[in-house]
Amino acid sequence: MHVPPLDELTSEITSCRRCPRLVAWREEVASRRRAAFAGQEYWGRPVPGFGDPRAPVAVVGLAPAAHGGNRTGRVFTGDRSGDWLFAALWRAGLANQPTSVAVDDGLELSGAYVLAAVRCAPPQNKPTPAERDRCRPFLVRELDLLVELRVVVALGQFAYQVAADVLGLRPRPKFGHGVEAPTPVGPTLLCSYHPSQQNTFTGRLTEPMLDAVFDRARTLSGLEGPNRGRGWPPV
Repeated sequence: MHVPPLDELTSEITSCRRCPRLVAWREEVASRRRAAFAGQEYWGRPVPGFGDPRAPVAVVGLAPAAHGGNRTGRVFTGDRSGDWLFAALWRAGLANQPTSVAVDDGLELSGAYVLAAVRCAPPQNKPTPAERDRCRPFLVRELDLLVELRVVVALGQFAYQVAADVLGLRPRPKFGHGVEAPTPVGPTLLCSYHPSQQNTFTGRLTEPMLDAVFDRARTLSGLEGPNRGRGWPPV
């Protein structure tokens, strides 16, 4: 039976054990768990991307959260950053619901694909340069398989640096919210502050700021203008 290329890559990603420190950490977190999730079975493996395989918009984050994607098995699912991201995708008409708490919660993306620069939860959310570089080929291949890709939204400076490298952006503009740059391989790279609590609790990133990024992503991707308030499905 023919296996679609993205499914084949997903299988490779989820079985990866190239980084001993990350393997040890993700499995330790999965075994000791957080009290609030004590009754849940943690994923405890690398987390692949997910979404619409024909998406013109890809969203790249840093890495799965220890008790978010590392628990649920889906990037940004089940953590505070994901609460902000999926609500923004929903408002932009790129998701069918504004929340995501589990892999079987009915979330669907249309026109968007979400992935991370590093696929395992790192201690203190800080992958080493070597860990980043070992994961880089997965990002290269996954983006390459999104055949209609036109925009890459980088959430935070780490994701921006990795995405800029993968997309051949040289020299690259200084990172900043709303910064955008065309890349030699085609897609436009668009920056946003990461929707981490450090940014959302302090007001450095607001909902209107995040909405503006996804409105711009829709425009750059050729989707029909801003979808604000129009609900699902997207126009």
